[in-house]
Amino acid sequence: MNNTTSDKIIACEIEHLVLTVTGADAGKYLHSQLSNDIALLPVGGSRYSFVLEPMGKVVALVRVTRTEEETYVLDTENVAGLDEQLLARLNRFKIRVKADIAVSSQKYLTLRSRDGSPIERAGFAASQWGTGAVIDAPLSTIDNSTVSQFVQVTPEEFDALRIRSSWPAMGSEIIAGETLPAATGVVPIAVSFTKGCYPGQELVERMDSRGSTAPKNLRLLTGSIVDNAKSGDAVIVNGETVGEFTSVASDCALAYVARAVELGVVVDTTTVV
Repeated sequence: MNNTTSDKIIACEIEHLVLTVTGADAGKYLHSQLSNDIALLPVGGSRYSFVLEPMGKVVALVRVTRTEEETYVLDTENVAGLDEQLLARLNRFKIRVKADIAVSSQKYLTLRSRDGSPIERAGFAASQWGTGAVIDAPLSTIDNSTVSQFVQVTPEEFDALRIRSSWPAMGSEIIAGETLPAATGVVPIAVSFTKGCYPGQELVERMDSRGSTAPKNLRLLTGSIVDNAKSGDAVIVNGETVGEFTSVASDCALAYVARAVELGVVVDTTTVV
């Protein structure tokens, strides 16, 4: 580990949905199905990717980790029903492919440095929303003595950090089968524009080539506009409904807001802090 000591790190146990893809064709098949470049992912490496419907809407935003030469782990938020949707989508085009997909739910230990400095720890993978200040790993791979080194916080406290970092989550900012990739603000992180074809590519490429955004885009809101707000509430400006809150913390919130709306308290999620 680097000079970030354990007393400067907070930790939370969070349940993830996990799909483990194994077999001689695992990497090749995932590369053909996901929006990011999986072919160039080294063993031990991780990157985010969309799993899209053929028409281009998001099934899931997943982190892909290559744990062995022929083994890939896809993990994301454990949202009710998402396991069946994601498995069905990944199996949809798996014809004469030497790859097996196993679905499970696993608790992960997620760590964040108090001062936002990067954390390096063997066996942990970086979470993009923390820009190196957040890492996590399956709890089953970590001994109890390691877990006890860190200050434990609640999932609600940890989710507030995610909101402040403008990172979308499944079940709140991303609804399977409904959300447009361009609306989430993470296309630069989750999409490769130089790889080969994949289901849903046409919509992603078309919107990018036109420089267009979705009718409503995810934004970080701060200030009085978030006072007493709850997830699902309307975002109202000058008496007009312009969007909807998706995740709310004590002093900030994420919301989908109409692209034409100008708000001084809004920061575009393409700038992840």
